[in-house]
Amino acid sequence: MNLQDLKNTWVDEFPKPLIIAGPCSAESEKQMLETAKRIKESGAPVPIFRAGIWKPRTKPNGFEGVGVIGLNWLKKVKEEYGFKTATEVANAHHVAAALEADVDILWIGARSTVNPFTVQEIAEALKGTNKPVLVKNPVNPDLALWVGALERLLGQNITNLGVIHRGFSTYQKTKYRNVPNWQIALDFKNQFPNIPVIVDPSHICGNRTGLAGVAQEALNVGYEGMMIETHRNPDEAWSDASQQITPEVLAELVGNLQLRTSDISAFEGEMGRHRTLISDLDFQLIELLGQRMKISEKIGNLKKENNIAIFQPERWKVITEYANQKADESGMSAEFIEKVFKAIHEESIEVQNSI
Repeated sequence: MNLQDLKNTWVDEFPKPLIIAGPCSAESEKQMLETAKRIKESGAPVPIFRAGIWKPRTKPNGFEGVGVIGLNWLKKVKEEYGFKTATEVANAHHVAAALEADVDILWIGARSTVNPFTVQEIAEALKGTNKPVLVKNPVNPDLALWVGALERLLGQNITNLGVIHRGFSTYQKTKYRNVPNWQIALDFKNQFPNIPVIVDPSHICGNRTGLAGVAQEALNVGYEGMMIETHRNPDEAWSDASQQITPEVLAELVGNLQLRTSDISAFEGEMGRHRTLISDLDFQLIELLGQRMKISEKIGNLKKENNIAIFQPERWKVITEYANQKADESGMSAEFIEKVFKAIHEESIEVQNSI
């Protein structure tokens, strides 16, 4: 069996979109039960309650989770409020404890996904489980690592799988804590349409203000659901306080989301006409870019003949200023235009380097 053959019907037992909510970290029994109670009373359609029991942090000596005792609190949440439960596992010890506590859904975090040895250890500890196992994208934008983690799980006969898109680390300053890099997630979705994709807007945004927008964008492109960190008192949370919301805010956020359909039969003709126009414009773009690279070749030859360095910082400065100006004029975001020009500039340097 391979990943393309999986049916992953586990997700069908839940309402769509699937909402997984709960605190970033389990802090106390009271915190867990109050958060669960308020989620239930808010009316938000949340079937799965999440909480971090073990919290791998970037630096030592900080709060790294309450440990096994938190699994008992998850059990009480299930018993008292009827939620399915979910938590992150990062090694074989975590797996054994979570399975013994009958946690319903497990996920592998981004820091673990990036390490094949860690994923293999987790997969072997989970061997043959029928519990759903979700894999967060690795911290760096590497689709092969993401897919490889799923293949390791499948190799241990774990067939109820899903993935969580939580964004990718970047050294650049952006409005996101972890940039979505939607194309990588969409490449995954295109390659494995039967594996459910869930968005984690809490970790993409790193704040409360952008959650609804990211969640809606995910639904717009056909994601099955979302994981949103929810706390009884977010400002007092022991970890990731700035990105957590109250149960009442969660209910409002979810209530305003629009679930999209993939059926275009009612307006297929009009959609087809627009797509034809886009295809024509795309072809023209490719032709123009080809012509531009031919000019780059001529510039490359001039630089070679006159022993001139390929990269000219002043020229790049002019290009970026022009890009920002054109972004303002066209109504497109400066960030998008800069990405386009940067990609073109990098290809031009490659062309000239080959000369």
